[in-house]
Amino acid sequence: MIRGNPFAFVRERVTRWDLIAIIIVIGLIAALAEASRDLLAPLSKIESAPLPLDPAYLPFYAARTSLRMFAALGLSLLFTLTYATAAAKNARAGKLLIPILDILQSVPILGFISVTVVFFMSLVPGRVLGAEFAAIFAIFTSQAWNMAFGFYQSLRTVPTELREASDAFHLSAWMRFWQLEVPFALPSLIWNTMMSMSGGWFFVVASESISVGHTSVALPGIGSYIALAIEQRNLRAVGWAIATMLVVILLFDQILFRPLVAWVDRLRFEQDATGHAPRSWALTVVQRSHVGALATRGFYAFILRISWLRPATAPTSADRDRQPGARSKPGWGWPVFIGLCVALALWSVVRMLGTDLRLDEVMSVLGLAFFTMLRVFVLIVLASLVWVPIGVWVGMRPRAMEIVQPIAQFLAAFPANLLFPVAVFGVVTWQLNPDIWLSPLMILGTQWYILFNVIAGASAIPGELRYAAQNFGVSRWLWWRKFALPAVLPFYVTGAITASGGSWNASIVAELASWGHTEVKARGLGAYIAEATAAGDFHRIVLGIVTMCLFVVLINSFLWRPLYYTVERRFRLA
Repeated sequence: MIRGNPFAFVRERVTRWDLIAIIIVIGLIAALAEASRDLLAPLSKIESAPLPLDPAYLPFYAARTSLRMFAALGLSLLFTLTYATAAAKNARAGKLLIPILDILQSVPILGFISVTVVFFMSLVPGRVLGAEFAAIFAIFTSQAWNMAFGFYQSLRTVPTELREASDAFHLSAWMRFWQLEVPFALPSLIWNTMMSMSGGWFFVVASESISVGHTSVALPGIGSYIALAIEQRNLRAVGWAIATMLVVILLFDQILFRPLVAWVDRLRFEQDATGHAPRSWALTVVQRSHVGALATRGFYAFILRISWLRPATAPTSADRDRQPGARSKPGWGWPVFIGLCVALALWSVVRMLGTDLRLDEVMSVLGLAFFTMLRVFVLIVLASLVWVPIGVWVGMRPRAMEIVQPIAQFLAAFPANLLFPVAVFGVVTWQLNPDIWLSPLMILGTQWYILFNVIAGASAIPGELRYAAQNFGVSRWLWWRKFALPAVLPFYVTGAITASGGSWNASIVAELASWGHTEVKARGLGAYIAEATAAGDFHRIVLGIVTMCLFVVLINSFLWRPLYYTVERRFRLA
């Protein structure tokens, strides 16, 4: 005979926090399941029926766009952990991988779409899933490069004393990666992930409303909704899209990013005992529920398990460091392989461009690229003057970070297309110069790379350095010159590199603005690529992309990359 309350055992094992966690998880699964509907439906189904602008469809559009965002984010995280690690760990490979990353960052999203849309749609012929693959890949290209650069920078700046401690414990390279380097890089990676998610929102219109030559596909989502609203000059629909984006970004902040920021706060290199730790109600739910505790223990057990695995293929970096004579001498295989790849790529480009393009057009495109480069430089300087002081102030005040974080995420995610009505109306009404007044649209979504990286750098400043500056009475300009700026410079340069490449990419959206049938164009390489893409002229698309890549690589090689290595050597936290 059972005495007492028969439900006492249930109440002990299942708390209200478990119920809240289960409801949230079930709700997320249901939303993702609803969003994945019709993935295998015929492509003709969405081509024949235009998207309705009824606001009642916006929750479904938001779920569909969110599913694409998370799929691209998973691919971006996998790319970051592999590509950036290889570039940071292998000096010879890094000399090639980092310039390739510079080139990939400079390739515009429209360029990726125009080249890959046919390939992805051929994977699942006649099905919506093929177009979904193309959209996810386009979003991936707006997220992955920033995350990879940030993770690479963190791996390169691990403090020397931590590396020496890992060597003292005889950690293998694999163990050191999971137990030292990944935890050290996580705070910066989380901030860059937030920025990358916002970057995906910024380019969501180009990702979901695909139009290359005679191929036009509008996938159900907020981006295609915005594109159709702009085409029909429907300000009411634009307003509904902005409100929906705000709600979705706030949900992302509360359920995903704020819990992650609060969780990784414990992984900061130096804790400030008197500081204000970030808080999150969602993290509290996970920590106090049995389901969340079980999942957390399983996650830690998995990380510990894989960190103790030791690949049997190659010796560890620590072993190589202790045995310098064991290193093999570089052979001819690697340089020959790189030379063949470069020669093959140049031959392919020359063969494609040499048939239809004349020298005068190439020179004209170079001139257009110069105008875009001038805009990018001016905008990066102005954004740095504004956001570096603000980022330092916010990063050193955890309470301010909790307020600024969701606001910055929303502003970073705000697509430039939504400001086209204002830009076109202002330029046409007051007869303004589009070469000047369309330029701010280029920095609209990329300036936040600078802010987020500076916030991450300021929040990582050790507490003893702050107290030392206070005890020595360092203040005003001396405080900025000797303390704040040196501490955040490695993070700032990472953000500036990404912001510069992103601004080149955004020029395609910003230099050719339209509202209905009214079009305003600024002189620049972005407008050239946008017009070539709309016309389906692949030769000129390739010419524009190659020119943009050339300019970005030269700028990174002669300006940003030397500056980055100088800052890394002089101001590394060691």
